[in-house]
Formats: sequence, structure tokens, C-alpha cells
Amino acid sequence: MLVFFRRGLFVIALLVISSCNFETKKISSEEVLELESKTLNWKEVDEYPAFEDCQNETELLAARECFEREVAENIYAYLSKQQPVVTESIDDTLYLYLEINSAGRPEIDSVKIDSTLNNQLPELRMWLDQSIDSLPKIYPASKRGVPISTVFKMPIVIKAE
Repeated sequence: MLVFFRRGLFVIALLVISSCNFETKKISSEEVLELESKTLNWKEVDEYPAFEDCQNETELLAARECFEREVAENIYAYLSKQQPVVTESIDDTLYLYLEINSAGRPEIDSVKIDSTLNNQLPELRMWLDQSIDSLPKIYPASKRGVPISTVFKMPIVIKAE
């Protein structure tokens, strides 16, 4: 009787195992990448671009503020060395769109300059380009460990008398 019970149990186990329909679908790495890229928010970064001085910042907001402060200080230091001659006093704000590409190279994406400011300081765009070229080494932003390009909108106050 015990033999029949064991054989019966064995037959039942075989039927249960063979009746399960395991179906797997092989997904290519390209499909996984496409699905993941659709779900990621590419407007947010895991790490902001950083200068050497800002790399120890672990909080995202503090890292961004440190980076923007360093850029602004470098631009203002460069612009303060210039000796423009103006016919009227200037107190205006321009908007600099600064791109840091995935290699960490800074470039001016665009600049919104008021026409009055542009007429008073025609060399301003050249000075901004030179100030950006003189920035120290920048480590690019990253998303999931992959370096990515980012663009920052930075207000720059221009005052001259």
C-alpha cells in the first residue's frame, strides 16, 4: 500500500509540474533601455555639474547653489576687470543660458540682452564668452551615473556709471 501511495504521489507531482505553463519572453537590451528612457524624468539630474570646490556637496540643492555661485563669481570677477566707457549709467539685468555639455565643457547657449545695454556695451557678449572660457574645470551633471548636458538660466546684473 505504501508503494502505491508513493507512486501515486509521484504521478500527481509529475502532473502538477508538467501542467504548469511557464512562458518567458526574452527582452533585448535595446527594449529595456527604451522602456527605461520613457519612464525617466530627464529634466531632473542625480548630480549637478560641479567645480572642484563643490564636489563635496551631497545635497542636490546645495550642489546647484554652489555651482551657480561659482559661475557667477567667475563671471563678475572677469567683467569687473573690463574698463567700459559708457555715456549713460547702466543698471540692467541680462539672462545668460549656460550649457554644460556631457564632457563638462561650458558654452553660452544664448543671452537675452536688452538693446539699450547692447548699444552701451557692444563688447559685452565677447566678454561673457571669454569669462565662460576662463572657468575652471567642470565635472558634468549625471543621471544614473551617465554624464549628461544641462542648461542653466542665470541672471547677471550689469551696473556701470
